[in-house]
Amino acid sequence: MSISNFPTSLQPLIQQGFLERRFSEGLTSKLGYGLVAEREEFATKIGETLTKTKFGHKAPVTTPLNPSLNTNLDNGLTPASNSVEQYTMTLNEYGDTIDLNIINQKVGIEKQFLMNARVNGVQAGQTVDRLSRNYLFDAYLGGNTRVKTTLGSPATSIAVDDIRGFLYKKVNGQDVPVSGSNTLAVVVGSNSYTLTGATADVSNTSTAPSGISGTLTFSGNVSTSDGTAGNAVVAGIAPTILRPSARATTAALTSGDLLTMSLLLDGVTRLRNNGVEGRGGMYDCIMDDTSMRQLYADPEFQLLFRGTGMSAEEYRRAQIVEILDLRLVRTNEAPQQTLTNGVKVHRPIICGEGCLIKGIFEGLTDAMQKNGASEIDVVEDIVQVTRGPLDRLDQIIAQSWYTIMGFGVPTDVTADTSIIPTANNSYFKRAVVLEVGGA
Repeated sequence: MSISNFPTSLQPLIQQGFLERRFSEGLTSKLGYGLVAEREEFATKIGETLTKTKFGHKAPVTTPLNPSLNTNLDNGLTPASNSVEQYTMTLNEYGDTIDLNIINQKVGIEKQFLMNARVNGVQAGQTVDRLSRNYLFDAYLGGNTRVKTTLGSPATSIAVDDIRGFLYKKVNGQDVPVSGSNTLAVVVGSNSYTLTGATADVSNTSTAPSGISGTLTFSGNVSTSDGTAGNAVVAGIAPTILRPSARATTAALTSGDLLTMSLLLDGVTRLRNNGVEGRGGMYDCIMDDTSMRQLYADPEFQLLFRGTGMSAEEYRRAQIVEILDLRLVRTNEAPQQTLTNGVKVHRPIICGEGCLIKGIFEGLTDAMQKNGASEIDVVEDIVQVTRGPLDRLDQIIAQSWYTIMGFGVPTDVTADTSIIPTANNSYFKRAVVLEVGGA
């Protein structure tokens, strides 16, 4: 039988000529974002979406009781309940498959069956990590954008690069669309305006990772000076984004705006001020290798190791693990963005406890109990299914994986200044994004 009769995907694997007699594993991403996702199980038979409710605390009482009112059955006290808030997670199924002809494999160079299993595992792990990354940044980049088109005259609407974070406002703990009766305070340029609605563009032109370009409409006119292209537009409930040199927007970053120890400390301080604890006693800072390299160039960092030379493990291996109450996690799954001026944007993110929840469908474990022609294994919430041949010649097996999970990013609206005096007004308080420039 000629090699041309084999499936195209198998032809490179057939023993012929001097082809190396083994498989070499291809390059893959170094994962990191999935590490901060805290696992929770979805109870079965509850539908596709789970609503989680978290309770807030009551403000401290600093005013003495009035003795003259200490009468009757209520002793002069008025009952007051604590506040609550909700967030949702939606179940989705993810998976993929590879077919293997067990007859064709016998003339292959290596066990393609084992290679397929390895490739499936890497793909599944990368899928979960990328989903974790997308949910994190979708929440923590929201409410921070810029004006796209300069107003010719004062107007009630402005075009912005990203409307995420301007669409909803919490009312009694639930997300309610921003409207004329449910307004949101937004700073445009140098002044505050009252937002009454946000509309996405028909054709998305946002430059932000997974951003949604659109129009913001206010109750009154935005001045031309505030509505100038490039000006910052920040919601009053926006998450914290820190940039070197106090740059107001992502587009204002330059190639000299690098990651520094000072910026890392500012991020940690914001989390501490909001009462956010670290995971295992430390905060996780997930960054790409370019950001790690920038940290080595920071004079403050170099000062820490002055006189130690190459005896310091951090310099010998060019890898920092723990510093400044931070656990540094390297990844090459970081979102990528290049500005029109050629500056590449890098986004280290400092994560505290509970910043991301990964909901796992409880029924995944039931897959182990199935009977039939399939071999089923569940590893780290990923189901690997090896199905026996079903074709007429009893030759083709299927190697597949799937998982059923959802992600949720909890808010902390109830942790306001009456509960934590140093807290800010952000809905999302458990992580801080650092935006820096560079090559």
